[in-house]
Formats: sequence, structure tokens, C-alpha cells
Amino acid sequence: MSKYWIAPLLALLAACNSTAEDGVPGDPSDSEPYSDIAEDQALRLIGTEPFWGADIADGTMTYSTPENIDGTSFPVTRFAGRGGLSFSGEMEGVQIDVLVTPGDCSDGMSDQVFPFNATIEIGDEQRSGCAYRDGVDDIGPPP
Repeated sequence: MSKYWIAPLLALLAACNSTAEDGVPGDPSDSEPYSDIAEDQALRLIGTEPFWGADIADGTMTYSTPENIDGTSFPVTRFAGRGGLSFSGEMEGVQIDVLVTPGDCSDGMSDQVFPFNATIEIGDEQRSGCAYRDGVDDIGPPP
């Protein structure tokens, strides 16, 4: 993970979750890594303005846009913090970091409420969206 991503990652985790007195997100009595998303569960992420999507499973992320519907696949590493997960990798030579935190999320286009917030940083560009566990959360077909 890029050293420049650590400070924004902590800020985003803090913004999306309750913060303990020590300034670290999550429940201060819980010292275990975030476990609501199991390592073997596939994640689906969606975002609007601009439209984008991503699937993360088995150490691989596939990032797609309307211009690249089939998407671009690349390996990612997973990190479970106290208040969520992050995934890091390199897509076509550009650093990509993903943060997934628990909390109701709206895509702004439907009445669907997703159980996770997603923030993705591609190089210097940051995008926001929602996430859900494929086959676990009752979301229905991808929007």
C-alpha cells in the first residue's frame, strides 16, 4: 500500500464509523480485525458520477466502466483493519486502493440500500460508491 494512502485511509475509516477516544475507528474494546466480510466472500462495488463497478474475489479485482464493460482484472491484497477492509493493487501501472466500511449506503439512483460504503482511489482520483457481499446480502441483480 502506498505510504500516501495511509492517512486518507485512517480519515475515511474514522468518518464512516464511530471513533474511540484514541482516534482509531471501531469499537475500542475490539482488537480483532474487521470480520463481517469473510476472506472467501466476493464483494461487488458500484458507483455513480462517473459510473463504475468492481468485483473483488479470490485476491483479484475487476474494475469496469461504461467504456470498458468487461473490465480490467488485476491482483489485490486485502487488509482488515478495526473498522473495515482495504484492498490495494496496481491497474495498468496505476496504484488503486479500495476502502470498504460498514454503514447504510445509497447509490443515489435507486431505492436500494447497500450495507457497505466504498471509496476507491485510482492514482490521484477518488470515487465513492456502495458495496455488498455477493450471494450474502439480499441486493438482487447488479444495477
